[in-house]
Amino acid sequence: MKVAIGMQGVAESSTCAGETIVVNLHGALILTGIELRIGMRIWIHVYLTDKRATARVVCVDSENPLQCGIELDKPQNIWGISLPPDDWETDR
Repeated sequence: MKVAIGMQGVAESSTCAGETIVVNLHGALILTGIELRIGMRIWIHVYLTDKRATARVVCVDSENPLQCGIELDKPQNIWGISLPPDDWETDR
């Protein structure tokens, strides 16, 4: 699910735009406009929902350093995605 996002370093003044590739309640795989570093703390702003959250960069693709995995500090739905209902079950 592509969602336009903005990012800002928590301890640094760097900012950039980006988009999500995959999202879930715990984080996302994102494509950024600048290279991020593993361990870097960032603010994420999801324009679609106008929600913000802090996150940590947990992986950087060695072949495409603009593609990063992030983990939200607090699992939450900042992305505006529909979640399955409580009684949802998978086929066995």
